[in-house]
Amino acid sequence: MVLKDDKGDIITLLHNDIIKLIPHRYPFLLIDKVTDIIFNESVTGIKSVTFNEPFFAGHFPERPVMPGVLILESMAQTAACLVSYQEKSLSSNNLVFFTGIEKAKFRKPVVPGNELILKINLISNKRSLYKFNGEAFVQNKLVASSEFSAMLVNEEKAK
Repeated sequence: MVLKDDKGDIITLLHNDIIKLIPHRYPFLLIDKVTDIIFNESVTGIKSVTFNEPFFAGHFPERPVMPGVLILESMAQTAACLVSYQEKSLSSNNLVFFTGIEKAKFRKPVVPGNELILKINLISNKRSLYKFNGEAFVQNKLVASSEFSAMLVNEEKAK
């Protein structure tokens, strides 16, 4: 069941909520909103793609396209919000690192003006290792998909 607040409204995490959960900051915080949170199951992230994104200056100035690796990173940041939100103590001393990306497919370019909807499902969790399935949509059309895994690492051990 999607998480709701005391008034029965679906919980939506905005910028100030997201930065409490994951360590990413501008220009690398790639998600604007998180919603449809179902603990131990799924989450949806939203990225409004604008022309002022720093990567568009070089990818490609005449025909800007969001790099596929940044779509995957957006999926990972959304997944990290799910993990950190359901276990808030994890976000305080841990970093999240990719451990694998599998079956990544890019079907259509993502360009300025698009709203990227990132639907993430938790496949498995063993200790501090998580595996996810992610799909990215623009106007209900699948533009990218991937399975990916990530590991929580204590910040002190990551040095």
